Amino acid sequence: MTPLDPQQQAARIWFETLRDRICAEFEAIEAEAGSDAKFQYIPWDREADGLQVGEGGGGVRGVMKGKIFEKVGVNVSTVGGQFAPDFAHTINGAAEDPNFFATGISLVAHMANPHVPAVHFNTRFLVTTKRWFGGGADLNPPLPYAEDTDAFHARLRAACAPFGPDAYARYAKWAEEYFFIPHRDVARGVGGIFYDHLECHDDPEFDRNFEFTRAVGEAFLDIFPVIVRRRMGMAATPEQYEAMYEWRGRYVEFNLVHDRGTLFGLKTGGNIDAILMSLPPMAKWS
Repeated sequence: MTPLDPQQQAARIWFETLRDRICAEFEAIEAEAGSDAKFQYIPWDREADGLQVGEGGGGVRGVMKGKIFEKVGVNVSTVGGQFAPDFAHTINGAAEDPNFFATGISLVAHMANPHVPAVHFNTRFLVTTKRWFGGGADLNPPLPYAEDTDAFHARLRAACAPFGPDAYARYAKWAEEYFFIPHRDVARGVGGIFYDHLECHDDPEFDRNFEFTRAVGEAFLDIFPVIVRRRMGMAATPEQYEAMYEWRGRYVEFNLVHDRGTLFGLKTGGNIDAILMSLPPMAKWS
């Protein structure tokens, strides 16, 4: 892969640094519960997988299975290459030129206790003939608690506040529309924020949109551990576990049928295990 320019390098370093901080916090939660669970890191390399000349890069898949986090994946990747012609027309700025660069972090946590919400978070920086940031975070509780939902949204609202009076409302609405399962006519969870195509036509735009993306990452790192610690010691009934497994089935359906990130990873030659780390270790369908 060609050397990264300053914007690409800055974004890559941030995503990798955020990964390290998130994983350290999640391991600390496991330790508080008396578990010695740690993340296992598995690097992957696109060039080593025999992709076309001009394509390259790779990433690191981080997975932990513990007492509190039944399965959590925190992945970072930095890749470049060319989109296939049919897929290029679906990507911002790629119809004119299929070359692309992408770097980002992606996280999905499925929790052992049904009282603790599952969560999804990702942020990314993409370069085609255009440059932009995208991402978001959303809470996915099998057993929703208004206290947790309100706290999660309040923290994201605070992160959005410096970036415009309507930023939170716009991105929360986008999440509500995006994280929806049409064939079930239900929401995937209790929402969050979702944003995309925050374009960077010059350095000031890059700086501002990068600042926003960092603010979203800080908000996630700040609030989700609070929610986990609030719920992780609660007792659960067999019926509540069954509800969690059935809810996870809905999560699987969304990620395999509707999620853009899953499609992007598969279409760009990403690591299959990293792409599908969002799937829970156990789910049920009635």
